[in-house]
Amino acid sequence: MKYLFSLLILCASYQAQAQSADEKGVKTVIDQLFTAMRTGDTALLAASFAPAAMMQTIVQKNDGSVVVRTDAVSGFVTSVGKPHPDVYDERISYEAIHIDGNLAAAWTPYLFYIGSKFSHCGVNSFQLVKISGEWKIQYIIDTRRKDNCIVK
Repeated sequence: MKYLFSLLILCASYQAQAQSADEKGVKTVIDQLFTAMRTGDTALLAASFAPAAMMQTIVQKNDGSVVVRTDAVSGFVTSVGKPHPDVYDERISYEAIHIDGNLAAAWTPYLFYIGSKFSHCGVNSFQLVKISGEWKIQYIIDTRRKDNCIVK
């Protein structure tokens, strides 16, 4: 009985460590994306994404209607790389990360600043895939708003 109990504890411990390593990998690639945005590093930014990645934004128009806008990752990378006078600073927090094998999902509320000026807030929903042992961003959809933001 002691042997079985020890084996169960060992397996649970291994699973927790594996989950922690994957969670760290997910956070690393997401943090890499935002570091690349702040520094304008297009190579680092492009390396954060899987080959067929997609980006979408949920937009509420002035008339109250909601549309989903799709943007190409290549266009995003190009716009971040263009010289701009202020730093694009998206400050995120990790609210939830879920992992199942080679699939991960992350929910990250954020505050977005252009330089030191607050611009907007919202939530990013990331879908990531582990390719050749590395986590890559496959899909991002986000919300954007200027109200109900807790600016720090």
